Amino acid sequence: MACETSPDPGNTWYGGNRRVRLGMILGSVAVLASVLAIRYYWPAEPAAAEAPGQTSRRNTSQAVRPAQRSSQAQPPARSAQSKLDVVAKVNGEPITREDLAHECLRHYGERVLENYLNSQLISQECQRRGIRVTREEVNAEIERMAKHFGLTVQQYYKMRKEEGIQPAQYASTIKSFLALRRLAADQLEVTEQELRQAYETQYGPAVKARLIACKNPDKAQVIRAEVLARPDDFGRVAKEKSEDTPSASDMGWIPPIRKHGGPKEIEQVAFTMQDGEISPVIRVHDQCVILKREKGIPAQNVPFEQVAPLLNRMVERRKLRLVAHDLFDQLKQRAQVENCFNDPDKRRMGIVALVNGQKITAGQLADVCIERHGEEVLEGTINRKLIEQACKKAKVTITNADLEEEIRRAAEVSVPPKPDGSPDVEAWIKLATERQGISKEVYLHDSVWPSVALRKLVDDQVRVTEDDIDRGFEANYGPRVRCLAIVFGDLRLAHRVWEMAREKYDVLKAAHQKQLASGVPRQRATSVFFDSFGDFFGDLAEQYSIEPGSKKLRGQVPPIRKWGGQPMLEQDAFALAPGELSGITQVGDKYVILFCQGRTTPVKVERQSVRNLIVEDLREKKRRQAMAKYFQHLQDFSTIDNYLAGTSQSPRERLRAAKKSPKLQPVPVRR
Repeated sequence: MACETSPDPGNTWYGGNRRVRLGMILGSVAVLASVLAIRYYWPAEPAAAEAPGQTSRRNTSQAVRPAQRSSQAQPPARSAQSKLDVVAKVNGEPITREDLAHECLRHYGERVLENYLNSQLISQECQRRGIRVTREEVNAEIERMAKHFGLTVQQYYKMRKEEGIQPAQYASTIKSFLALRRLAADQLEVTEQELRQAYETQYGPAVKARLIACKNPDKAQVIRAEVLARPDDFGRVAKEKSEDTPSASDMGWIPPIRKHGGPKEIEQVAFTMQDGEISPVIRVHDQCVILKREKGIPAQNVPFEQVAPLLNRMVERRKLRLVAHDLFDQLKQRAQVENCFNDPDKRRMGIVALVNGQKITAGQLADVCIERHGEEVLEGTINRKLIEQACKKAKVTITNADLEEEIRRAAEVSVPPKPDGSPDVEAWIKLATERQGISKEVYLHDSVWPSVALRKLVDDQVRVTEDDIDRGFEANYGPRVRCLAIVFGDLRLAHRVWEMAREKYDVLKAAHQKQLASGVPRQRATSVFFDSFGDFFGDLAEQYSIEPGSKKLRGQVPPIRKWGGQPMLEQDAFALAPGELSGITQVGDKYVILFCQGRTTPVKVERQSVRNLIVEDLREKKRRQAMAKYFQHLQDFSTIDNYLAGTSQSPRERLRAAKKSPKLQPVPVRR
């Protein structure tokens, strides 16, 4: 039986609440949840649990934070908080810095060490040459970068932090960049010609064009003949036949072609064509390219002298990227580097690497790991602690046999079985760890253990009723509504587009009635109406929908079933007749317009023959929801002090904040 999409509101095309994740930092708590699409209905409210690796701070009060830095760039040294012996408390139970260091090394040690060794090579080479990068120089560079983005230094640090780069990590990166620039100074001189070319690339004329690419020359000639005959169809042909996926998905559009900015073969042709002209087939490496020049873009009136310093830095950075690779190779060839991270004997002595005889200790590496990933890892550690405390209170124990059974269950539904029919556990572990880029140890610790623990904590709460089974059967085997859909994030825009759709709908409906009155067969007239309005609705979806699937597929979405988790949307969809345009339905924080294309035929299957499968999947779905709710309960009713992030929460504060921000239920916007 084909697996259907899970009815979780967070796993729907129409952009419901964000997906609930229960795993530690790098994995889902429910191992099966990551591989098994639950096919059957369970009418529960969307779970609101945060991932244990991503503790919500929306309802927490802020602890006293360190004094704000001045607006001048101050590359953060390692925080004094990170040196505290205790970095957090969970219901009064401490998490020590040693605990955090262990977890940081477990998750990121090997990866961070590679970068750290590179920085040590640069540092040692700078010492050998007498090159020193001062904090003032790092400050100045960060201030310059912030100013370039029109931000204060603190705003710039915040922007980088939102990208997952901690301030201290960024400052360290800038220091390495400045050091590299000094080391490669003799190779970074920018010539007048390079500056002029960069100026022409940035501010000179450009060409707005579409592109079709394929590898077969004969196919390219056939496509060129097709678009020469009908130039206005270039975008459609690009979408259907171009082998360049990014441009094909955008009807052939590519970024403006600029001089010295890409393949010379394309530039030379683009700048000699006229607007609207289609090029010959252009050979570029192993590709055959056809261009349609849409419009020339004139040069910008920017004085060269005004932007020369900026262009100089830009060219220098581009050259540095090329030079840095060769420089690293040279440093590595001359250096004696021994990575001892996975050497148990060296690790016992506290050594993780040797660079030209200089020891890199586990403590040094732990400091860097905490500096870069400490807050993230600590949140995961706090959430693991919550689950451990709950298990201790409930007298729940997790055995190796439990972990093996969880992995076996995941392997059973995720990968082909072994020749003897048994689950291929080794293949599943390989797939799971490679997919997430983690070790088996981290997978067991962060994904499997929490899944087993929460499963045991909620198992006695899971019940499947006959009513559940009835709805599950209807959800899977009953009729569904085939619709085109446009999804909006803004109600005002949804109203404007709905007016456009309604106006076109009325015009085509009137034409449909005239055709019927003039004797045109109903089936033919209806087909013309469906095709005409469907194309118009598809154009609107392609232009306005914020949901990637419906945007790319011109409004096409999976058929809507009953009991799928969004009752308002389902109610409106099932109320539509074929060929009818809906009003505006609010789904979470999104707004949806539907055009009904008909209904699917119910699947003919004996209820009793699929009952056990429905019950099994319903039980797993309800179990996952119970796990999510239980974990949310642990978070809401725990006292958590996170000294590294400077946050604190208590049950009383969480409840007080929740009362101030009640959740709004989705409501339809009817016309």
